[in-house]
Amino acid sequence: QAYSGTPPAEEKEKIIWVRFENADLNDTSRNMEFHEIHSTGNEPPLLLMIGYSDGMQIWSIPISGEAQELFSVRHGPVRAARILPAPQISTQKCDNFSEKRPLLGVCKSIGSSGTSPPYCCVDLYSLRTGEMVKSIQFKTPIYDLHCNKRILVVVLQEKIAAFDSCTFTKKFFVTSCYPCPGPNMNPIALGSRWLAYAENKLIRCHQSRGGACGDNIQSYTATVISAAKTIKTGLTMVGKVVTQLTGTLPSGATEEEILAHSNIRRSPLVPGIITIIDTETVAEGQVLVSEDSDSDGIVAHFPAHEKPICCMAFNPSGMLLVTTDTLGHDFHVFQILTHPWSSSQSAVHHLYTLHRGETEAKVQDISFSHDCRWVVVSTLRGTSHVFPINPYGGQPCVRTHMSPRVVNRMSRFQKSAGLEEIEQELTSKQGGRCSPVPGLSSSPSGSPLHGKLNSQDTYNNFTNNNPGNPRLLPLPSLTVVLPLAQIKQPMTLGTITKRTGPYLFGAGCFSIKAPCKTKPAPQISPSKSMGGEFCVAAVFGSSRSWFANNPGLKREKDQSKQFVVESLYIISCYGSLVEHVLEPRPLSTAPKISDDTPLEMMTCPRASWTLVRTPQWNELQPPFNANHPLLLAADAVQYYQYLLAGLVPPGSPGPITRHESYDSLASDHSGQEDEEWLSQVEIVTHTGPHRRLWMGPQFQFKTIHPSGQTTVISSSSSVLQSHGPSDTPQPLLDFDTDDLDLNSLRIQPVRSEPVSMPGSSRPVSDRRGVSTVIDATS
Repeated sequence: QAYSGTPPAEEKEKIIWVRFENADLNDTSRNMEFHEIHSTGNEPPLLLMIGYSDGMQIWSIPISGEAQELFSVRHGPVRAARILPAPQISTQKCDNFSEKRPLLGVCKSIGSSGTSPPYCCVDLYSLRTGEMVKSIQFKTPIYDLHCNKRILVVVLQEKIAAFDSCTFTKKFFVTSCYPCPGPNMNPIALGSRWLAYAENKLIRCHQSRGGACGDNIQSYTATVISAAKTIKTGLTMVGKVVTQLTGTLPSGATEEEILAHSNIRRSPLVPGIITIIDTETVAEGQVLVSEDSDSDGIVAHFPAHEKPICCMAFNPSGMLLVTTDTLGHDFHVFQILTHPWSSSQSAVHHLYTLHRGETEAKVQDISFSHDCRWVVVSTLRGTSHVFPINPYGGQPCVRTHMSPRVVNRMSRFQKSAGLEEIEQELTSKQGGRCSPVPGLSSSPSGSPLHGKLNSQDTYNNFTNNNPGNPRLLPLPSLTVVLPLAQIKQPMTLGTITKRTGPYLFGAGCFSIKAPCKTKPAPQISPSKSMGGEFCVAAVFGSSRSWFANNPGLKREKDQSKQFVVESLYIISCYGSLVEHVLEPRPLSTAPKISDDTPLEMMTCPRASWTLVRTPQWNELQPPFNANHPLLLAADAVQYYQYLLAGLVPPGSPGPITRHESYDSLASDHSGQEDEEWLSQVEIVTHTGPHRRLWMGPQFQFKTIHPSGQTTVISSSSSVLQSHGPSDTPQPLLDFDTDDLDLNSLRIQPVRSEPVSMPGSSRPVSDRRGVSTVIDATS
């Protein structure tokens, strides 16, 4: 309502950063509300954080599309903020802050103590009571906060400190991070259990197999590009000088200065190395990757790029890692295959090189779709690049990306045709990755990042015996993928028309009337015209635009199932959240469409929400009511955590609906019962064949009715008793093949009697000894 009367452009607050948050409110695995996700149509809301030059704001956009403000304060600039998820608890480990949750971790310019330098402390506020429950002080400025249900990670300059989620005591710290020129000064990725960071040197004894292959695209373009690179380097140098003279470039330290500064202090650093540690098994105290240290807790250690790492992210399952370097030409997708013994036995498969382009750009945000078939990488120019990938590698095509569900790596045809064996033979002969150009061989040994793999030959022998072990060579082939769509931020929201009707919780909901055109109007990227840097964040989610266009209609259950890809939501530094509908389709220039046809993609903006705050807007501060969405979600997840740990939740709220009783979970099992239970577990280690031999059409089963003189035994027959004083056993069957009446063999099978099973209620004497017939003529 504050917009009316005056032009809105004058009085919107300045946005510094935007981010989509994962918290208890949209945690589908631990929030019971979403457990019946397929039946009730419950969908998690989008949770959005906006950092202003004064304070911050949290929004929720549920599936209904009505944006709802959850939190809003003005207390000076905020560098980083996170809603901490409820921690994982057990009988040995309880949550010290359970009554105070949900907690908001904030890094502000003015800390709680007031005396420390700016951005040097993390304050944890309770959204339930409004009080500050903990403050963690540091000597150097904090760059970022990350958290999961196990730890809170504080990112500092060249350092990382991790704290336990239950107690907020220090768990471990890393001091060997590679300095990055920005925008992300110390890039890390935190999955549900693993933590990846940029290491400042490569330690051979910990190096995992695999890692990055050369950034060589084996095609004609590769040679053209390499020729153009020499010219481009000259141009960028001129460009940098010009921009510094005109003053558009921030006068911060350049990459070279940072490196020169660090070289004075210690041995030369190696850029582009990544270490992944397991936050559960890593030892307390300092985590050191060196020749002398053992590899406890180190999952993988490998070269990922030749330039410094700029940004990285794990996929939802935590098995894929996407990394980008400071140039931003190519992004790498790695599959991490661990070994329980040491990181040197782990394998890192370089599945994809996502090729963005030949101009420099710094990456600020990476986001995966829930099924890991799409990756969106957003740069500081405000462009979001959409790439198709497969979780298991290989070329994205119609078969893999045009169905609503993830398909298997091999189609049924490929499985039955034995194409994989032929392919393997070919690759082993050519030495690695089928490179047509000998100089551009991308086998690990040919890569500039790799020394010769120590035990390569031994492992080649191994592979002949172990074709099924993915950690051993040969590594899967590298695929180069180009973006299917590039979504730029428009200069203004002039193209978007306001929907008539009331504001929804202070957030306007817009719909875009222009129909999808094949070629969208060319948009000017804001960075080119204004010379600035633009914060954007992207996330995949179910479509909410149906509500904007048809507010009167009820949502159909199958409405969300129509789309092959979820909608892509992008929030810009103007505070506008836009839903883009992505429609992949077979390449229109392809002569005929088959499973392997490449893809192209249509994108079309469908709905927009203006979420930016104005100075007149009231603050929305804790303490909040018990029915506030963040508090309800925290209660639900904590309750579920108690049940999982076998504990009785404090002040058990009312009757339990979903679980019959706590007793089944909380009762103390004795060891003996457990052993008894284990002995009855049936383990199937191999899946059976698709068709048993006797199920084939060449087998027929018939019932034999022998001629009169043969004895038919039932289980209670007297023949089974021994006869005579000497107890000599009598022959059980006088079965003479010559006397067998062949006419008695019926071609049509007779319906068989049920096979006698132990514990059956029928009396034994009723059963007649008729053979079982298996009719398998199909």
